[in-house]
Amino acid sequence: MTDVTPTDATASSVAATASAAYRSALQVIGAVEPRVADAIGAELADQRASLKLIASENYASPAVLLTMGNWLSDKYAEGTVGHRFYAGCQNVDTVEALAAEHARELFGAPHAYVQPHSGIDANLVAFWAVLASRVEAPALEKAGVRHVNELTDADWAALRRQLGDQRMLGMSLDAGGHLTHGFRPNISGKMFEQSSYGTDPGSGLLDYDAVRERAREFRPLILMAGYSAYPRRVDFARMREIADEVGATLVVDMAHFAGLVAGKVFAGDFDPVPHAHVVTTTTHKSLRGPRGGMVLAQPEFADAVDRGCPMVLGGPLPHVMAAKAVAFAEARQPAFAGYAQRIVDNAVSLAEGLTRRGATLVTGGTDNHIVLVDVSGFGLTGRQAESALLDAGIVTNRNAVPADPNGAWYTSGIRLGTPALTTRGFGADEFDRTAELIVDVLSSTTPTATRDGSPSKAKYATADGLADRTRDAAAEVLDRHPLYPGLEL
Repeated sequence: MTDVTPTDATASSVAATASAAYRSALQVIGAVEPRVADAIGAELADQRASLKLIASENYASPAVLLTMGNWLSDKYAEGTVGHRFYAGCQNVDTVEALAAEHARELFGAPHAYVQPHSGIDANLVAFWAVLASRVEAPALEKAGVRHVNELTDADWAALRRQLGDQRMLGMSLDAGGHLTHGFRPNISGKMFEQSSYGTDPGSGLLDYDAVRERAREFRPLILMAGYSAYPRRVDFARMREIADEVGATLVVDMAHFAGLVAGKVFAGDFDPVPHAHVVTTTTHKSLRGPRGGMVLAQPEFADAVDRGCPMVLGGPLPHVMAAKAVAFAEARQPAFAGYAQRIVDNAVSLAEGLTRRGATLVTGGTDNHIVLVDVSGFGLTGRQAESALLDAGIVTNRNAVPADPNGAWYTSGIRLGTPALTTRGFGADEFDRTAELIVDVLSSTTPTATRDGSPSKAKYATADGLADRTRDAAAEVLDRHPLYPGLEL
């Protein structure tokens, strides 16, 4: 984790202090439930020994991690800064205000709400804020009342129907969208009538003219942009033009690429904050903070966003908001911009290494931190590829590709991401070697037969000794870039 510590002397001091802190913490935990302490230590060992390529994972700094284990966890703090439903929240006010301040400065946003517990929670806050501002508020004004409690039963029933009749247009799952963008298994799909836009069947790239045409036909209340498995940039200026043309609110979910926005790698038309009405994000992934969520909003939606608790959220988690403040402070340091650029440079190196060795990539490459590999060319499903790579110490996740014949469970792809290994200090050479190991595993893995003799979508066989050889080769690379160097439990 060389990106957080500026000098060798500082790094050594931080590592020694963190080691003492973690050893003490594990002793305290182990005195109550030693199996939990053992699992925590084992997780660090596993992460140190693995090539972690999960696009949605990273390694938070010791400062961020340690911030979450403190007395702020014991406070209830419903409400907002200075307007709590519980007494004694002055210290919570301090950390929440700091987190929001850092977030506004980091992203150039007029308003930041740092209470959401996750990305899904952040999206729910955004959706209900849009409904409250665009649907509920005008209806109350028309009825001549200020609050829903003042409506007659008949007027309230009519408003409830109106709230439930709204439409959302978002990227389809197989094109790289997310469940929270209006799909039926998620609560967003129960809140909105949903339709999807996809990508060009030939290139796999976003077709803005097709998005515009679909928006004109569907007339959504919310045009949803952002992705979880699309390996390219999005032109948010064009998305805002489309939203304005049909009278939609542009909501952008930047959970995956928030670190690239914070590091100014995505700027201008590719920075969602100046163009979207509301932006949601997680605070981990490429942003390298604690697990949590956040909403950034233009002033017209700020009041509604701030009612996230108790509208859809439970009590805020003050210890996590404190960790968000620390992570945002880290991301405001000059070194973070270099880190964000290396994430993208490394993704390009990984993509080129895979392509050169015969792998097929969705869209043919990447502009961000994601590389999406179509493993059908190796005769495998995504589930088989994911499992075979995991056996060899390479941690990925299976993912659908556009028009995937294997569906969302078995899939035909694996999604790779570069933020975590970039944090460890990997560069172009290490990612090229990683590409070589991935292709070696995939090309040496074959499906096995089911009971009726047909190829299995889940079971597989690999060459003898392949997993051990790959782990040994990966260890050579990993040992050159230790995770939390100097931190000993």
